Amino acid sequence: MHNVAPQRESDLDYIATLRTQLQEMGEGFIESLPSLAIAFFIVLITWIVARFAVKISDMIVGRTEIRASLKTLVDTAVRLSIWVIGLFIAAVVVMPDLTPASLLAGLGIGAVAIGFAFQDIFENFFAGILIMLREKMRIGDIIECEGITGKVEHITLRETHVRKLSGELTVVPNSVLFKNPVEILTDVDQRRHDVVIGVSYDTNLDHASKVIRRAVEGVDDVLASKGIDIFAQEFNSSSVDFLVRWWSGSTPRAGWESKDKVIRAIKSALDEAGIEIPFPYVTHTFKETVPVSRLGDTSKPTP
Repeated sequence: MHNVAPQRESDLDYIATLRTQLQEMGEGFIESLPSLAIAFFIVLITWIVARFAVKISDMIVGRTEIRASLKTLVDTAVRLSIWVIGLFIAAVVVMPDLTPASLLAGLGIGAVAIGFAFQDIFENFFAGILIMLREKMRIGDIIECEGITGKVEHITLRETHVRKLSGELTVVPNSVLFKNPVEILTDVDQRRHDVVIGVSYDTNLDHASKVIRRAVEGVDDVLASKGIDIFAQEFNSSSVDFLVRWWSGSTPRAGWESKDKVIRAIKSALDEAGIEIPFPYVTHTFKETVPVSRLGDTSKPTP
């Protein structure tokens, strides 16, 4: 019975302390409301200034011949710089003791943990910056990388949008495009295409080469001024193969169209010249001699 009164006094002291702390917190929050309102107003001004700064940047950059990916990088840098300054000013209003040195010290402590947690994000971010800075692989180029072939539609700081030739959109992390070889099919306006043509073994190869060359030179899409190559390449199982190479448009569709026209022209020219394009011959070998009279005769049963 003697321990009840001290226990009640201890509970009352705990409740009184908690009430005092809550009251002090409430008074502190009320006192900080003007600072929070000013900080919110600074953030709003920062948002407005960032939007106008990006528009001004677009107007200035638009007068130059800067490529689209680098323009995006400039806009991002302008927007990010303004937001960093605005948020720092808002933080100083709420916490007057905050200084640039203390802020950098705090960021330095957390940078290691953040770097490990968001390693892939930062990797794609820096890869995006480097991709935007380099001259090659512009928006509109058709590229091939890691089995992905398509047209580059958009480049951001984290990812690149590649529209496949079949119409699907592929979102590729920038680190994939930065760390792996990228084949840019449309880096120049023309590239070389090739096809293999076989002729029979009894064909005069010099004559066949001239016929093929005249046929390729007559195709409109072929850039004959850049040269046409006709090489006897190998002895195949039933033909002597020529490697035919020519220059045409660099896009995949231009290549397909020119190859279609070249093959049609060569086929027509070889037919007119009486040159055979052989198909594979098959030779059957039997273990025992088969009488000629029985070949193809299925009317009589085999004894």
